[in-house]
Amino acid sequence: MIKQNRRGFKTYFRSANAKEIARLVLISLSMLLVVAAGAALFVLFEFEKPTVAVEKEIKFVGGAMDMPVQAADKKSGIRQITINLLQNGTTFPLFDRQYPRLSWFAKAGPAEVKETVTIDPKNLGLKEGAAELVVAVCDFSLKRNSTELRFSVLVDSAPPMLTVEHAQMHLQQGGSGMVLYSSSEPLSRHGVMIEKQFFQGFPLQGKDKTYIAYIALPWDSAKPENTRVVGSDQAGNEGQATFSVYFKQAKEKHDRIEISESFLQKKIPEFQQAYPEMKGTDLEKYLFVNQSVRVRNAEKISEICQNTAADQLWQDRFLRMPGAGRAGFADQRTYFHKGQEIDKQTHLGIDIASNERAEIRAANRGRVAFADYLGIYGNVVILDHGQGISSLYSHLSRIETTVDKLVEKNEIIGRSGTSGMAAGDHLHFSMLVHGIFVTPVEWWDQNWINVNIKNIIGKPEQTPTVQQEQQPSQPAAETHAP
Repeated sequence: MIKQNRRGFKTYFRSANAKEIARLVLISLSMLLVVAAGAALFVLFEFEKPTVAVEKEIKFVGGAMDMPVQAADKKSGIRQITINLLQNGTTFPLFDRQYPRLSWFAKAGPAEVKETVTIDPKNLGLKEGAAELVVAVCDFSLKRNSTELRFSVLVDSAPPMLTVEHAQMHLQQGGSGMVLYSSSEPLSRHGVMIEKQFFQGFPLQGKDKTYIAYIALPWDSAKPENTRVVGSDQAGNEGQATFSVYFKQAKEKHDRIEISESFLQKKIPEFQQAYPEMKGTDLEKYLFVNQSVRVRNAEKISEICQNTAADQLWQDRFLRMPGAGRAGFADQRTYFHKGQEIDKQTHLGIDIASNERAEIRAANRGRVAFADYLGIYGNVVILDHGQGISSLYSHLSRIETTVDKLVEKNEIIGRSGTSGMAAGDHLHFSMLVHGIFVTPVEWWDQNWINVNIKNIIGKPEQTPTVQQEQQPSQPAAETHAP
């Protein structure tokens, strides 16, 4: 009897315990459902509007243009972005993107969206004149909270009329030139295309809607077949005007460079410090510098030269350092080691030898764009003279200027030396047009400056004020450099 009572008590206890657990589970689930429902209702019925921003102000619509758009909604997420153009009661759709639902409650869509929208209203039947650009974004709430940005714009589908006022008639390999052009309206981007190379143009000081672009041909250029001025107006419409040049092939010069063991022993430690990744024998390390590092240096120089002042900072001819020329522009160099040919490179400057540690002066007025060590060039100063014109001074023993300083013509910027790939004390001088190495001889010549630039842009000729260069009293015996 007692055993039966115990069994009954246990059965009752288990049954009651199970019911209590079930009741607690049911209550917990109910509470979770209530919380979830509340959260869902809070999200679905939230009234906070999404945000939308356009990085640049839109005033014109015409040709294809990129418009960076950023939208955000941290509760229900972004559902849709639309861009429409309204004109005379008609809506012209330009862009419509709907984002997939990620969930049914919080963060149903992306919390933040960044789009670069390409707007191309061609073939829409728009009329020239006023219109309204509407950028709209809505979220995933049941109310579809939305935000709009409205811009009053001018529809302009006509390309600018470009006129070539002057173009360089004769252009040689490694030579420089200048193109003047005008436009029927203000331009947002413009310049000269020679084949696939773009030369940025700049407003010509003192002349409205007239622009200047300096051009150049690389030392190994073929005859250019495609030469034209290009320009885009503020609506993105692009116009162009062609011109022709007479191409002149430069005479090829050759030079033989002997790489001795003593030169390797002297130079490799310098390069090893700058490029610790070098491996192998001294000769293998030398070839790494003369080939791979040379390419890196050229890329860096081109990058530096792209950051140029919009105004012309220079005046009249560029000064040539007093001294004897030891190597010319575009010399074709063949390198030998113990009688064996080991490499071929092109010398993209002019080497001038003077006294040891000679004063190096700015060839013309300009801003110091670079003043540091640069591989085969050693200690280097690069001056930006504005509108894409640069000068380079290398192998310096000491740099005596600082980046961003505006230096005057004939101001001391350093001392000659043997840093980098230099065997003897000298200056390696280069001129560049938009990062393309060109012969300095043209820029040293006042007559060339007058005929090809000054007489055309209308600036009065100025008489050079510096003294005639003198030959050095003790030129270095060996100078080979990049």
